[in-house]
Amino acid sequence: MLKSFRHTKLACYIGYITQAIVANFFPLLLLILHGEFQISLSMLTLLITVNFAMQLCVDGLASKFADKIGYRVCFVTAHFCAAAGLAGLALFPMLFGNAYAGLAVASLLYAVGGGLIEVLVSPTIEACPSENKTGQMSLLHSFYCWGSAAVVLLTTVFFWAFGTVNWRILAGVWAAVPFLNAFYCFFVPIPQLNAEEGGMSFSGLFKQKRFWVFLALMALAGASELAMGQWASAFAESGLGVTKAVGDLIGPCLFAVFMGIARLLFAKFGKKLRLCMMLSAGLCVICYLVVWLSPWAVVSLIGCAVCGFSVGILWPSVLSLASKEIPRGGTAMFGMLAMAGDIGCTAGPTLVGLCAGAFSDDIGTGLAFALVFPVLFFVCVLLLGRRKRKIPASGEV
Repeated sequence: MLKSFRHTKLACYIGYITQAIVANFFPLLLLILHGEFQISLSMLTLLITVNFAMQLCVDGLASKFADKIGYRVCFVTAHFCAAAGLAGLALFPMLFGNAYAGLAVASLLYAVGGGLIEVLVSPTIEACPSENKTGQMSLLHSFYCWGSAAVVLLTTVFFWAFGTVNWRILAGVWAAVPFLNAFYCFFVPIPQLNAEEGGMSFSGLFKQKRFWVFLALMALAGASELAMGQWASAFAESGLGVTKAVGDLIGPCLFAVFMGIARLLFAKFGKKLRLCMMLSAGLCVICYLVVWLSPWAVVSLIGCAVCGFSVGILWPSVLSLASKEIPRGGTAMFGMLAMAGDIGCTAGPTLVGLCAGAFSDDIGTGLAFALVFPVLFFVCVLLLGRRKRKIPASGEV
């Protein structure tokens, strides 16, 4: 056994890189799979929705059963599922005979892995001994950003160097990351949050009025992040007239890098949690306004990148604040918060797409409607601070 909790943290960091691979690799293959298997883009896009639905189900189930099964078993299972799903993208279409069925099974497998990782990694970091748990949480989530940027950058470079016909090799390379980390997770110490006294039940959590505010904050954080992040590439393509490869690099890749920088800085220097959350939400509002109102495409693109910086701490800061104010929330709380965040991650881009379609496919106008998410986030933090002065820190209502 590796006794140092540094190994635990490293395994968690790789876990979030795996989560980034699961979330970002398949969308980069859409046109390739469409051409090779003659599957419509709408049917392929449906698999992304299926992935999201499966992750939501796993979020809920893991919240209920992870404590009973044990974190280590869940960790190892999550990584093996993610590895099997990523490798399955290359193998299953041939093995199943029906290419779409093979891709669907692969998507379900890595969705199970991604969902388990999302629920378990944050409470594991929270349970590790540390003097700065808020900083550690922000540092952990920065690895999702670096993973996202690496997936987009390295996949683009691979396709440029070796051609898209060799995409199966790349799927195997990405599958190796969770596969190797699964064996690493066999040997690292994995602490379990509230292992001795036990975490709160679902009914106990939902009786906490402030828990409902945290659920709203997580949904708004996910929506604020993905509304811009998911549409950054298309906005770059339409606004600057660049190719999709260049749009991916200067859109979501740059967005992810700025988001990671924010999380690193907050991990090192962030002290006043609520103040930082409100300042970040305010900066996010400004970025959305710049993207919407600027007459210069380059300035709007800079607004996209800085928006990545502004949303960087929203998600991890909500988790840290919830853990501080509801200390016995345990795995159930982190699972429910992950589910709320995932719902927001779908609602944000969906709203932008619907509103853009209603205004002649104007993505800038669609993004303007997403202003509601950071504004409501700001309001919810204010509401939480006001309730903090009225009720004791233990979370009793």
